[in-house]
Amino acid sequence: MDLFLPVKPTILIVDNSPVNLSWLGNLLCKLYTVKAVNHGAKALKVVSEEQPDLILLDIKMPDISGYEVCRMLKADKHTQHIPVIFLTSKAEAVSEEMGMSMGAVDYITRPINPEILLSRVRAHFLEASYLRTMRVNNEYLEYEVTKRARDLATLQQVTILALASLAEVRDLETGSHLRRTQNYIRALARHLRPHPRFANALHDEMIEMLFQCAPLHDIGKVGIPDRILLKPGRYEPHEFEIMKTHPTLGFEALNQAQVAAGASIEFLEVAKDIVYSHHEKWDGSGYPQGLAGDAIPIPARLMAIVDVYDALICKRVYKPGMSHERATEIIVQGRGKHFDPDVVDAFLALGAEFQDIALRFVDSDAELQAKADFLDTALGGKCDEVSERTRSH
Repeated sequence: MDLFLPVKPTILIVDNSPVNLSWLGNLLCKLYTVKAVNHGAKALKVVSEEQPDLILLDIKMPDISGYEVCRMLKADKHTQHIPVIFLTSKAEAVSEEMGMSMGAVDYITRPINPEILLSRVRAHFLEASYLRTMRVNNEYLEYEVTKRARDLATLQQVTILALASLAEVRDLETGSHLRRTQNYIRALARHLRPHPRFANALHDEMIEMLFQCAPLHDIGKVGIPDRILLKPGRYEPHEFEIMKTHPTLGFEALNQAQVAAGASIEFLEVAKDIVYSHHEKWDGSGYPQGLAGDAIPIPARLMAIVDVYDALICKRVYKPGMSHERATEIIVQGRGKHFDPDVVDAFLALGAEFQDIALRFVDSDAELQAKADFLDTALGGKCDEVSERTRSH
């Protein structure tokens, strides 16, 4: 029959006197595993290797004082939790205050009463055991909270991309368009973060939310009928008015989700700003609200320029892509009209980075062919006619 005996706690005794080490060791060895050293440096070595459960520490030692040993132990996150009891013949109050200020849990003066020492050691072991349990529980809770937050963040990202894909699958864009716009908007936001007009808004958390929410910018196109969304040829005025409702449709869908949640959710607020206002123009001629200047939310102002840039440079089944240089000329022409002037300046400073993003997430032939096949099916074999359509952005 196996016997499972409890493991004895370990006490490290650090004392300059061999007589004291022997006496203390004999007193404690029946109840505890005892380690004994007579130098501060040796004590630090034993602690680093064996992690005792409690330390009895003499103050006066030949190499490193007990105060310094305690200070070094408490400065190290791996040993700061080990309770330290000072042993000394000094009875002055100032010495006790100094010891306790170093992080010691108790201070016992000589001559030592055996029963008092055993009682105090036992009490500090109970307290240390309680604190250790609390520390382990807190670490576990912290791990669980971090894991849950990470899981929720992942779920949020997956949900956003799934929603964005619903719009993309019915539109003329590809999945790479979503990835490009994410990276464009993050690059713009990082560049503008030190700017006085944007510093308060573009903190790290906001920039991450912009990156996550950008794919939702055209989610409202889910509500546009195929006869308009996929119509070959030019829109009639009344059809274009219907097409212009997609920001409102997207905003209302996200707003309903927030109402259902019963609380203000920051990433949904950012997503609503992007979805509802990315077709607004700096001079007030955009839609759906006709906002102008700083009345346009910052997330939408950034989204406006990256969405237009990507639409201009990228090849589609209905048009060839423009060069970066030509797209840049068009955006500069819109400075102060379509776009916030400072955002245009940031875009110009990031020209090389935008080109690099476009190359890293270029539409593959497979994506373009899949989109062409989808349009052929949706349009009854009239995909080629899409090239005749002129779209207003």
